[in-house]
Amino acid sequence: MFWEKKLDAWVENIRNASAPPLRLVLWNGQQYDFSKGTPEVTLKVPQASAITSLLNPSLANLGEAYVEGKIEVEGAVKNIIKVANELAAGTLKAEGKLGRMVRSVTHTKKKDAEAIQYHYDVSNDFYKLFLDENMVYSCAYFENGDEDLATAQIKKIDHILNKIQLKPGQTLLDIGCGWGALVLRAAQKYGAKCVGITLSQNQYALARERVERAGLSDRIEIRLQDYRDVSGTFDRITSVGMFEHVGIKNLPAYFRQINKLLADGGMVMNHGITSTDIDNGESPYGAGEFIDKYVFPAGELPHISMVLKTMQEGGLEAFDVENLRRHYARTCGMWADNFEANTEAIRKVTDEKHYRIWRVYLAGSSYGFERDWISLYQVVCTKADSSAQTLPWSRNYVYDK
Repeated sequence: MFWEKKLDAWVENIRNASAPPLRLVLWNGQQYDFSKGTPEVTLKVPQASAITSLLNPSLANLGEAYVEGKIEVEGAVKNIIKVANELAAGTLKAEGKLGRMVRSVTHTKKKDAEAIQYHYDVSNDFYKLFLDENMVYSCAYFENGDEDLATAQIKKIDHILNKIQLKPGQTLLDIGCGWGALVLRAAQKYGAKCVGITLSQNQYALARERVERAGLSDRIEIRLQDYRDVSGTFDRITSVGMFEHVGIKNLPAYFRQINKLLADGGMVMNHGITSTDIDNGESPYGAGEFIDKYVFPAGELPHISMVLKTMQEGGLEAFDVENLRRHYARTCGMWADNFEANTEAIRKVTDEKHYRIWRVYLAGSSYGFERDWISLYQVVCTKADSSAQTLPWSRNYVYDK
């Protein structure tokens, strides 16, 4: 048959290019080993229609076939991600159609709310099974490199609050507050009066519950609110893992809104994932296409140069920029390990499709951060045109605790 000749040629090409530790098993019992060693991953194709995903193995095609149950894969998830990338890299051109594609997305309040709720409202029980005890769903900070996840997440929050020099009695707005970990820490340890906003119904409900349980309802307000609808002024503003949902075209307006809400002499921290492509392209080999379809609808990642440019356009001056890519590679790796360790429990709180989506997404994200496909930057800002006397002489204040 025609497909058999194409498959034989494709297998031989992959063997010569990278020889991944893969075994391919077809519905008719025929199997191919791609290397001479013991296979670490077994890919099973239960029907002939799935062959097209193999012959054009972008990470989008392979991911979709796995998520939709068209193929079955056995092996440790980190090995699965590595082999999938080798298949894509051995067949596709990085600069081709599935290279660093630039996707333009229309953002409205309604669409953004729907996208946020799609991702974050799977269920709180689902996220509890792979996040740390404080349910922090953003890049941790491994100060020494040997911290456990919970410790590194608290260090991340303190790292942020130290960078913005949060003081007792100051007001803090946290845009995209998640389940409330940062505002709880800001009120408890730093004595701030906080407002946290989210578009996720599940995050809103649990964050409010955690605030009440901590006895901090007089110091923390949790709102179900779009950042565009916030009014007033705040001494400090944080945005952690949120601006990825704003849209590249909307970044100047986003930073203008932050500038409008920021009190004179105030500080802003923007902590978010960025593209490592200078043209703001998504992850290569179709990884970005998979994430857009199954994980983060309407998400867009700007290059750090675009972040700094649009901050200035929004009236903000960046004075401290830190790359935490290595930290996010480890964070996602720990989440992936937790996810694998809790497979049975996770399958009880969600359906098989969501289980498969998040399984490859978490491990794939760790792989992407490790290989510089994506990055994570913390940028501290003040209002532009402020006196130089308001800026610190050094970064000692971040570490002198």
